[in-house]
Amino acid sequence: MTASKMTGLRKRVSIMQMKHPKQIKRPPQTHPSASAVPSYHRILVKHGLIEKTLSIPDAYEMFLKVGADPEVQKLRRNVPHGHKMKHVPALYLATAMALQGMTKQELEALKLRIEAVAVPKASVHHKAQ
Repeated sequence: MTASKMTGLRKRVSIMQMKHPKQIKRPPQTHPSASAVPSYHRILVKHGLIEKTLSIPDAYEMFLKVGADPEVQKLRRNVPHGHKMKHVPALYLATAMALQGMTKQELEALKLRIEAVAVPKASVHHKAQ
């Protein structure tokens, strides 16, 4: 084969195709990344305990209530040490692992218990006025 025939067989490649994937500039994200939301918020949303739109302070309050639940505390004690989950700080890891180990029915029961704890406080507040 001659040199002129080989050039005819070559496929044209654009410069964008020659660049390494990491060199390609991507458009900026229009929505906040998942890491912009605290991990305790993501944990509760993942397990259906709160809505995604719940404010961060309210989500933290809910996370504290979930962590104080006797059933969750019992499960937290059984979490093996040294275990890690992606994007979950060690501070929240035991609670996240405990929730992950719960069935849908257990999570629903937990949600009902947490809501039952929140309702009496609201009703006491209204009686005082």
